[in-house]
Order: sequence, then C-alpha cells, then structure tokens
Amino acid sequence: MAASTDGEAARFEPGEGHDTTIIVNGDARSVPSTTSLLSALRAHFGLTGAKPGCGEGACGSCTVLLDGKPVRACRQSVAGLDGTHVTTIEGLASGDTLHPVQQAFVDVGAMQCGYCTPGMVLSVTALLDREPDPSDEAVTEALTGNLCRCGCYSRIRKAVHRARELTSEPSLGDPMAARRRHTVSGRPTRCRRACDRHVRGT
Repeated sequence: MAASTDGEAARFEPGEGHDTTIIVNGDARSVPSTTSLLSALRAHFGLTGAKPGCGEGACGSCTVLLDGKPVRACRQSVAGLDGTHVTTIEGLASGDTLHPVQQAFVDVGAMQCGYCTPGMVLSVTALLDREPDPSDEAVTEALTGNLCRCGCYSRIRKAVHRARELTSEPSLGDPMAARRRHTVSGRPTRCRRACDRHVRGT
C-alpha cells in the first residue's frame, strides 16, 4: 500500500490483496480487487447467468447492470467499484414471479439456445427503466452490443413491447397469475420450462 501524504486516502497498488466490496443483487460481497467482474460473479459468487463469450466486450453475453446501467462484465475490473450495485439475471425475479422483461421473453419465446438471453434481458431492463415506451430504433440501438447467434432479433423486439404491456397488468405481482401464464391446460410445457430457465440464467 502506498503511503498517504497530506491527508490523502491510502492508495492500493495492484497485487496488494486489497478486497473490494460490491452490492450484488442486494447483498454486500467482497472479492480481490484484481478480479474481473465476470470472474467475481461466476467463480467467487456462483452466479453463472453472466456468460463468458468473446472476452472483448463485443458480444454482450456477460452483460450485467452496474448501478442500473449495462456493462460488459468480462472487461470490467472490480477495482474502484466499492459500494456500487451490481444486478445479475439471478437478481431480477421476485421469488417465483419473473420480472416483466423475463416474463415477456418467455411469453413470446424470444430465445433459442438461450446463451445470450440473460444479457439481452438485462439490456432491455435498463432500456425500459430509462425509456418506458421505446421505439424500434431505440430498441435496436440499446441492443447493438448484444449478439444473438440464433437470430431471434424480431422476437426480442416483440418481447420489449410485451414487457411494456406487462408493466401495466394488475395481475403481474400475483404469483398464481404468473403460474397461469407459465401453463397450457394446467401443465407447464417443456418449451416454457426451458424458457424459464434461460431467463433466470440457470
């Protein structure tokens, strides 16, 4: 640790073992400052919804929200993030009730393999938080850094507009209503179970 002078706070140099505390899905968690945010989430905290992809921040599969804004976790060091709030796909749902954006992706089947889905969901969540009624152009711009190798872009755009509708549905917070949306003839379909896992990052 470098010595402090003139009342300045002590500065930690790389490799000195300083821990950074970040607020992950509402819980304070500490991790060595030399760790990337993606490694911290996956290896240290067991939150595997953020996916490793290109490693260059270009594909968006590792997207998380940092104080509500989408960032690429593979390119973000935890150094300097003391006290910041990180939201991962695992932190969106409220118990058994999906977040409106997660539910919208399930409703319209806006996924295929599901690898990009957590990053897409979080980017859309950030978009709707700052722009509740986005145009298709705004949706396209917001998702420019998120690649879907399965080509589900038209359905993803539909999911954005479906999420906007869901936020106005009074039954959204009702767990039984959420369960009914997951079922066909009273029984969850295999497709919907798979979609549910994808939007939860599991």
